[in-house]
Order: sequence, then C-alpha cells, then structure tokens
Amino acid sequence: MHQGAHFFTKGQRKGLSVGGMKDPLFVIDTDVENNVLYVGQGKFHPGLFRRGIKILLNDIHWVREDMALNFNENIEVMARIRYRQPLEKAILFQQKDALYVLFDKSKSAIAEGQFVAWYSGDELLGSGVIS
Repeated sequence: MHQGAHFFTKGQRKGLSVGGMKDPLFVIDTDVENNVLYVGQGKFHPGLFRRGIKILLNDIHWVREDMALNFNENIEVMARIRYRQPLEKAILFQQKDALYVLFDKSKSAIAEGQFVAWYSGDELLGSGVIS
C-alpha cells in the first residue's frame, strides 16, 4: 500500500516502506492512472537502465542554434543527464515528433522531467527536458 504513485520517481529507493529484502528495492516505473508502482530489487536491476531518451520538440533548447538538427539528421556528441555526471558519448537523432538521445552505455534511473545536455568538446550545444 502507498499514498499514490504520483509521489514516487524512477530510481527512488527511500520511502518505499518495504523491508525484509536482501537488496533494497528501487522504483522502476509508475502508473499514476492505475496507482501502481513497479519496483526492482538491487541497484543493478535491468529495469533501472536505459540507453535512449526522448525530448519533445517544445522541450528542446539549442544554445548553438546553428547546430540544430533537421528532420532525419543526427550528430555525435558528448552528453550527460546529471550535473556531476561525466560526459559520455551519445548520438542525437532528430525525428518529426522529437529529438532522441542514444548513449553508448546505459544510464541508471532516468526520469521524466530531468534534463539532458549535449556538448561538442567543452561547448554546450543544447539541452532538453526528458519526456
């Protein structure tokens, strides 16, 4: 039992009020409409990891507007999701509905509403809100 799936975020460990497990439980996903939490045991549970993320068109911000991608274009960049996370190789794919970011390696606990930023060397090219 919980007070509502909307109170939880992907990757959350604390506040689940479930004990007796060998490894802690982590929120893998939420279904707010049906008030359901999906959890996985251990910080390396495969459900916590994703390589690709989606950014809706209205949530894309190009600092370098001259580098903005057109439909069906892609570019190799260095990117990160969290402020202190090291930059990692990724490819941006522009499609009609959204910009997609595909990392070389899977990332843990990516949640909607977080930001992703992409760079060329040390130069920030753009960022966006993960949907």
